[in-house]
Amino acid sequence: MTELPHFDMLLTRLAENRGLSVDGLARLSAVPESELRAVCDGAVPEPSLLRRLAPVLQLHAEDLFVIASVALPLEMTPLDPDAGGEAAVLALHAMGLPRQEQERLRRLAAALPQQDRTRPAPEPPPYMQYPPGPGGLLMRLLANRNLGWSAGAKVFLSLTGRYWSAATYGAVGRGVLDVSPDLQADYATVLGIRADDLAVLTGIGLPDGHRPPPPAAVEVAGLVRDVRRLTRDQVSELCDTAERGLRVP
Repeated sequence: MTELPHFDMLLTRLAENRGLSVDGLARLSAVPESELRAVCDGAVPEPSLLRRLAPVLQLHAEDLFVIASVALPLEMTPLDPDAGGEAAVLALHAMGLPRQEQERLRRLAAALPQQDRTRPAPEPPPYMQYPPGPGGLLMRLLANRNLGWSAGAKVFLSLTGRYWSAATYGAVGRGVLDVSPDLQADYATVLGIRADDLAVLTGIGLPDGHRPPPPAAVEVAGLVRDVRRLTRDQVSELCDTAERGLRVP
């Protein structure tokens, strides 16, 4: 099984993919160059550094934490594990809506109040604790969207048309099934991460003739990420709104 390089190499690859040197990345992120060079030499990055680097690298902070193998702060973890299934239903309904209705759903999601956490963030079950390979990274990023195997498989079907069983995605995470360029491009669509970024992280190239995902898939991938900090009831409410929109002629 192929293992990923340590974060120092992954960070260097991401910066180079943005056309940035270490000093350029330090300047744009307002991180002391000495601190950034220490990370590039193998030091474990501080959470504050990752938060500053993320927007410059055009990544969500919680994704950069996963890439760096740094534990997510509690306020970054998905709020309600039971909401993942509803998020998959929401994606299905939202893909059938016009663009303006998709954008409206995202505004509604953003306006919903953030509920207090009523229980500790659960540890991932053993079957979702993946080895440090390309598939493991992709599945941990998927879990950052509050999507497990089953909910993730449904979102893949809605956004990419790829139909695989939930267990097959588990096999990807465990490294039993290799990640192809086409599959990686599908992950990029669902995760809302640039395919070239995933390619430099995993070392798996882009598929021949790769094209960006359609605007509807981009919008719905963003919606799925938007609801990761909502409760099951709140996401269910958005599902009802989306379903009503589908009934409007």
